[in-house]
Amino acid sequence: MAVTSSCKDKLGMDSGKYVRYTPEQVEALERLYHECPKPSSLRRQQLIRECPILSNIEPKQIKVWFQNRRCREKQRKESSRLQVVNRKLTAMNKLLMEENDRLQKQVSQLVYENSFFRQQTLTAALPTTDNNSCESVVTSGQHNLTPQRPPRDASPAGLLSLAEETLTEFLSKATGTAVEWVQMPGMKPGPDSIGIIAISHGCSGVASRACGLVGLEPTRVAEILKDRPSWFRDCRTVDVLNVMSTGSGGTIELLYMQLYAPTTLAPARDFWLMRYTSVMEDGSLVVCERSLNNTQNGPSMPPVQSFVRADILPSGYLIRPCEGGGSIIHIVDHMDLEPWSVPEVLRPLYESSTLLSQRTTMAALRHLRQISQEISHPTVTGWGRRPAALRTLGQRLSKGFNEAVNGFTDEGWSMLESDGMDDVTVLVNSSPSKLMGANLSYANGFPSMSSTVLCAKASMLLQNVPPAILLRFLREHRSEWADSGIDAYSAAAVKAGPCSIPVTRTGSFGGQIILPLAHTIEHEEFMEVIRLESMSHYQDDMMMPGGIFLLQLCNGVDENAVGTCAELMFAPIDASFADDAPLLPSGFRIIPLDSKAEASSPNRTLDLASTLEVGPAGTRPTGDYSKNSGCTKSVMTIAFQFAFEIHLQENIAAMARQYVRSIISSVQRVALALSPSHISSLPGLRSPPGTPEAHTLARWICQSYRFFLGVDLLKSVSGGSESILKEIWDHSDALMCCSLKALPVFTFANETGLDMLETTLVALQDITLEKIFDDNGRKALFSELPQIMQQGFASLQGGICISSMGRPISYERAVAWKVLNEEEDPHCICFMFINWSFV
Repeated sequence: MAVTSSCKDKLGMDSGKYVRYTPEQVEALERLYHECPKPSSLRRQQLIRECPILSNIEPKQIKVWFQNRRCREKQRKESSRLQVVNRKLTAMNKLLMEENDRLQKQVSQLVYENSFFRQQTLTAALPTTDNNSCESVVTSGQHNLTPQRPPRDASPAGLLSLAEETLTEFLSKATGTAVEWVQMPGMKPGPDSIGIIAISHGCSGVASRACGLVGLEPTRVAEILKDRPSWFRDCRTVDVLNVMSTGSGGTIELLYMQLYAPTTLAPARDFWLMRYTSVMEDGSLVVCERSLNNTQNGPSMPPVQSFVRADILPSGYLIRPCEGGGSIIHIVDHMDLEPWSVPEVLRPLYESSTLLSQRTTMAALRHLRQISQEISHPTVTGWGRRPAALRTLGQRLSKGFNEAVNGFTDEGWSMLESDGMDDVTVLVNSSPSKLMGANLSYANGFPSMSSTVLCAKASMLLQNVPPAILLRFLREHRSEWADSGIDAYSAAAVKAGPCSIPVTRTGSFGGQIILPLAHTIEHEEFMEVIRLESMSHYQDDMMMPGGIFLLQLCNGVDENAVGTCAELMFAPIDASFADDAPLLPSGFRIIPLDSKAEASSPNRTLDLASTLEVGPAGTRPTGDYSKNSGCTKSVMTIAFQFAFEIHLQENIAAMARQYVRSIISSVQRVALALSPSHISSLPGLRSPPGTPEAHTLARWICQSYRFFLGVDLLKSVSGGSESILKEIWDHSDALMCCSLKALPVFTFANETGLDMLETTLVALQDITLEKIFDDNGRKALFSELPQIMQQGFASLQGGICISSMGRPISYERAVAWKVLNEEEDPHCICFMFINWSFV
């Protein structure tokens, strides 16, 4: 086949020959490539003039060289990416094969036990049955009974014996069948997921197990995991009281650990335990631990006031080097949290393996993956350019909130007398510097004169409202529960000094702007800065350096994640946003109480092969809400902190009690509105007070549209009321109804309308019609309103409107029409915004 001259030019050939570059020319081209990998025609000609060594090469040939060079670079990157994926798949395949082997052993054991029980059933009626023998065999088939151990002394030999026994028990849980593991509800393993997550069924205490891939070396993994306070938000402190080396190169440590209580209704937990670190023959690194108690006759630790002594059963980390770099890690957490010490309604918190897995086991894996991501992709956005600093700020927010919830006396907290009602607890701390985690001054020169911190806190039970949905509402609609005057006071007290007591001003909240700051890999937690608007009228009342900013941490807003604790914590910050700025966190924590997500089938196995195609988070697909939308119970903990001068204590305490009680009332109102029992048959749709039933309103909207405009709004209106409502709700254009009051407010919107306004049906009623238009839009609208009322409809030209979050929205055009009721009286005005988008 003949090769045309143009084809030769494209292939970089001249007169039937490939162009051969000298090493010097290649070096010069490589240098230029790194400066500009895709030069323009003018730039290529300039290169030839500037580099005499390239003068004998045609511009077209240089163009082809750059094309080939970019192609090679792309192939190299793709090859590197595929190698990483292949290593992940190889390691995941190894994990799945091991999991399959473990399940085969479990199946064999269950078959054996089933055969034995069947034989015992057939012979149970015989008088010669040896009941004692039967009982012993049956007991041997159970995994939840801990055998009696001989007493041990506290000598090195005794501790080493106990350490080796702990190692054996831990390995049997991590890779064997010592505990019956069932797949964590909603979690699916895959090469990009968090890993294989399982919870226990039928064992004593609560237990969780995870297997995953981490892009860190085993020694680094062990170092991170042993520093428990750096990743475990519930861990208050870990003190290493003694360390001794073993003859095999391992170490035994005696530890004292304290965990925060998650609510104000239960005491905190502490542990006296032994940790054993060793290297196995195959090079795997093992860190295992267990509690020490009197039955083992080991060194004792006396009880500590305000803490309930709990037990860690053999648990730990098996870390194996992975071919090509990184580690394969097995994590086992097995605890007895002494649920008898808490009120019965809260016992699911201490008996839920799902909650243990979410807050402890998966937290460890996520922390490792986050650090690995930061090391391997240092320039990728997400946690930004200062990931370590942002993680530290997140830890400080969480620790400050936990300290406020627990109110330990050794941190300086003391309780104030009740005002006769026991719903809100108020504590005072006269030494707040340790709590706020920094020197009480800001980089901008504003000293903090406040010498005392007050905390008002309460816990409440919620019925039938998913924690994620409630928390997301609280985050997005601060005006539903917050008081701007108190926000301003809190910010000024921390920043500038003593302030006057704020007076609650109804409706004075000006809104908020959410500025995203950082998020974790799987987006299960994100940090943001909140700017509170329209607060200028408070500056006459108090010393305030500029606007109000809050640093906010939010997690658990995915309603598809099973058993997740949802948290929203925030603290006033200075505009300079210094790393050592004092933080005084307040916020909400909502923990599900139902244990329905626990394993329901006693001998359920993992279907791993069918669950590889999942998203990065390893959860079930979005929208599968039915599994988590049933009747639920949860406990919400609210804690708010205020800095003030000691002589204002009485007034501040009264204000704080009143404020937290108002928040409780607001939360109860919102939770009732979000409850499925108060939502119509269409998910997410509720008829606001003062409006007809949703199906009726949908029918009125369609009938009035056809009456005034002469065409049908929907493609098909032959169905019943439910069909019409569903089509209205799913309509591609934004539909919203507005009242006929002097100051029109929105009373209904379909799903697209809510997305456009960035609100919910509950908060929709607080948005007035004039708020969503700019000045030009308002003028055009008010000029058209009389026509709408007289003629029945109007067509509005395209323009700009504003969402409830302050974002501008452009729309191609809008139609407004009068909605008539059964008596043909005007009920409301319906707007339809066509082809809208955020600017």
